[in-house]
Parts: sequence; structure tokens; C-alpha cells
Amino acid sequence: TLGKAIKEKFSFDCLCNSSVQDLMRIIRSQADSLLQIDEKELAAMRIGLAHSLSRYKLKFSPDKVDTMIVQAISLLDDLDKEINNYIMRCKEWYGWHFPELAKIIQDNIAFCKTVQRIGYRTLAVELDLSDILPSDVEAQVKEAAEISMGTEISEEDITNIRHLCAQVIEISDYRAQLFEYLKNRMMAVAPNLTVLVGELVGARLISHAGSLLNLAKHPSSTVQILGAEKALFRAMKTKHDTPKYGLIYHASLVGQTSAKLKGKVSRMLAAKASLSIRVDALGEDTEASLGIEQRADLEKKFSILEQNATKRISGTGKMQAKFEKYQKNSEKGQFNQDQASTLPHKRHSDFGGRGGGGANKRFKSDNMNKSFVV
Repeated sequence: TLGKAIKEKFSFDCLCNSSVQDLMRIIRSQADSLLQIDEKELAAMRIGLAHSLSRYKLKFSPDKVDTMIVQAISLLDDLDKEINNYIMRCKEWYGWHFPELAKIIQDNIAFCKTVQRIGYRTLAVELDLSDILPSDVEAQVKEAAEISMGTEISEEDITNIRHLCAQVIEISDYRAQLFEYLKNRMMAVAPNLTVLVGELVGARLISHAGSLLNLAKHPSSTVQILGAEKALFRAMKTKHDTPKYGLIYHASLVGQTSAKLKGKVSRMLAAKASLSIRVDALGEDTEASLGIEQRADLEKKFSILEQNATKRISGTGKMQAKFEKYQKNSEKGQFNQDQASTLPHKRHSDFGGRGGGGANKRFKSDNMNKSFVV
């Protein structure tokens, strides 16, 4: 390749044989004295050239670094846990003063903003909460504040509760920003996988495998049950049925199907996802054309499966619901004694059957009866 490039640019014919290789080996060993360059500087130049060639071959791009996805999805899960703990603590703390508020406002962020705005429940009637709550919910809050059964708390308690609510709102805003960052990073690193299973499921699969390249090495059967290792080993140990899905269960395509088809749908989705993962990890295309095509194909197949399942279920229901009417026969019959025995009857002729001695036996018996009477 190098000789061809030299010939095209400088019009020189290049030779490559054993003598040329020996000459190049001698030149490399004496390169520091011929070029008058320090040995350390020459080693640094070699390392730089090797890195440049490797980066060119691998099409290295900073957008393809999947380590950011692993850290982002882990931080997102930690933020969800912290937000839930903070909100639960806030509701329990402010519930001593205004217990009815948590039952009226179901949204956690709206609850924290309302508590931060109101403070004391007696001030709820005078404040405008239209930018936080709908009009009907605002009316319920003001009505409940007048007849609340909560206890009185000090100014210091209200200050600490407001600080906690401010922390919850701030962390929630940061979580939304982090989720947008994760979506953009997933579309840059694994666009086909993102289109198939979604940002969160794809990021959790990459995080569970360690990297996108490690995930690409797994077969589709492993991708299907990735995340359910404990259930798999427990089933193998107890010789029960193995799990049908792991993290891929939370994909939107699996969630839309019925419970009976979830196993089959997850297997089909894992087969397509494994192909998309390998294209994202080792391919040079940055578009999600393959993922869009596979998702459309899967949606058609899933709709056909759903239709067949509903037809089969409705058909079996009709068959089970059909019963024949029982009719009792009221006719009275007479008992036939000849039909009581199932043993075959011997047919006798007047000539004694086969041997012809039946008439003689009957004649002898009649003579004996007569002699006995006399």
C-alpha cells in the first residue's frame, strides 16, 4: 500500500524483497545517528505515529466513548433514590403541620413548590397558587387549610422544611438535565439500539455489560436475560423454568404486548437488538436507519401475533361455551330375561345337535319318570 502511494505520487518503482527488509532494519537501528535526533524524542515520535494510525483505523471519536453512559445511568439511578427519600422525609415532616396537603397534591414537585410557597398553613388562603396548581386543586388546598387538624410548628422548623423542598426541586431539575444529556449521548454512541429499546434500557444494558463492545460480544439469548442472573442461577439450581427476560422487559415494545406473548416478544426483540448493538459498536454509520427498519418490522410482527392470540382465545371461548341440551327419555321398557346373560346359547336340533342323540335322551328321561310313578 505504501509502495503504491509512492509510485502514484513520485512515479518511482518500489521494490520489496528480503534484501530491502534487511536494509530497512539497519536504517531503523541507526536512525538516531542518521537523523541526529535524541533516542527519547524518536521513541515519542514512534508512539505518536502509532497512536495516529490506530485512531485512523478505529475511526476514534470522543462522542463514541461509552464510559460516559455508564456513569450517567448510574448517577440517574442514585438521583432517583435520593429524590424519593427526600420527598418522603418532606411529606412526613410537613405532615405534622398540614397533613391533608399530601393527600390533595399527588405530584411530588408540585407538593414541594407549594410547601415552599405557603410555609404556615394559615397563609394558604391569602396566597396565589395558580402558577403551581390547577384551579380546582388550589381551591381544595385553601379549604383544607382552614379546617386542618395539624399541630403548630416553629419558624425554625418551617425554614428547614423550605430548605429541604428547595433541595428536592434543584435535584429534580438536575435530573431532567442529566436525562437529556443521556438521551443525546445514547443517540451518538448507539443510535440503533436506542431506537429499538429506548434510552434508559439501552444505557442499562451497556452499563450491565461494562461497555458497548462487551455487550456486542454477547449472543441474543444472553441479551434477553441480561439483568436476571440471580433468577437464572436459582432456576438452574432448583431445576425450574428459566426466566424469559431481564432488563429488556422494560422496553416499550415488550410493555405494549399481552402477558402471554411477553416471552416470545422479548426473544424476538433481543435477536434484533443484538444485531443493532454490533452495528453500533463496530460499524462506521452514525445514523439509526437499521434500528428504524427493524422496529417497524417488529411492530408488524407483534400486531399479527396479537391478532392471532385474540382469535384463538375467542374461538376457544365459544367452543367451551357450547353445551348440548339433555333430554330425558320417559318411555318405560320391559326387562328381557334372555338378554340378562351375555354367555352364548347352544342351539339344539330335534336330532340331538351334532351327534343326533337329543331325542333319545329325552325319550329315556320320559320312561324313567313313568317307571317312578308306577
